[in-house]
Amino acid sequence: MLKLNPITSEKIWGYELWIASTHPNGPQEDFAKACGGEFPLLVKIIQANDTLSIQVHPDDAAAVKLEGPGNRGKTECWYVLDAAPDARLVYGLKENATSEQLAQAIKDNALEPYLNFVNVHKGDFIYIPAGTVHAIGGGLRLLEVQQSCDLTYRLYDWGRGREVHIEKGLAVIKNDKRKPIEQFTGSFECPYFSLEQINVRGGWSMFCSGSNPAKDTQLLYILSTNKAVIRTSSESFGKQILPEEIYAVLPGEKITVEGTAAIIRIRCK
Repeated sequence: MLKLNPITSEKIWGYELWIASTHPNGPQEDFAKACGGEFPLLVKIIQANDTLSIQVHPDDAAAVKLEGPGNRGKTECWYVLDAAPDARLVYGLKENATSEQLAQAIKDNALEPYLNFVNVHKGDFIYIPAGTVHAIGGGLRLLEVQQSCDLTYRLYDWGRGREVHIEKGLAVIKNDKRKPIEQFTGSFECPYFSLEQINVRGGWSMFCSGSNPAKDTQLLYILSTNKAVIRTSSESFGKQILPEEIYAVLPGEKITVEGTAAIIRIRCK
């Protein structure tokens, strides 16, 4: 079992903490070594003090087509850890917008009428499959679970002057029917990962099965806790866990959590 230490990435809108990463742009060396080099997921904490750019990510096929062999797409999800009373985000486009209309609106700095704005609250869950236009609004702190990919096509940046990627961005948009935003139900799965909330009241144990660390390693994100401890089967005493910590449990390991805690278990698919 590894307690993973975050890698901080400062942004003009706030910051990111890469809390479980083997990605070349921000790898945790001990985690990469334990996984045999690469883990297919990337987990972040996003602190948005201001609104992020309007952006979209490619799927696996588009990533290879546009960026070359060896690239993967970026499907992701967000769990809202904290939200200001008026916090909102962009979740897809309004219906019937054509690529030509979007390109002209971007050129005219008038994309807002085409964007689907949604208010969100602490505990909400949002699924962002590759191809979904999105933006995190200011006043939000999120847990983000995604494919291990750092490809972002910025469509619109609120006049901040950063580079945009209009041609590639418009090419990968999929304005599919969106899942309703609601409080996290306790479990979620998509073709790339699954999340499960474990509410520990006294004690809970798990065994990490499998034999391939690059695929079978499981992540335990501490959502909240009240003097709970975690230990492996080889340890007599536990280590106290704190909110927003994350632990990697390797294949063949059994761990026990004692006390009171809410944990998000993250697994590859």
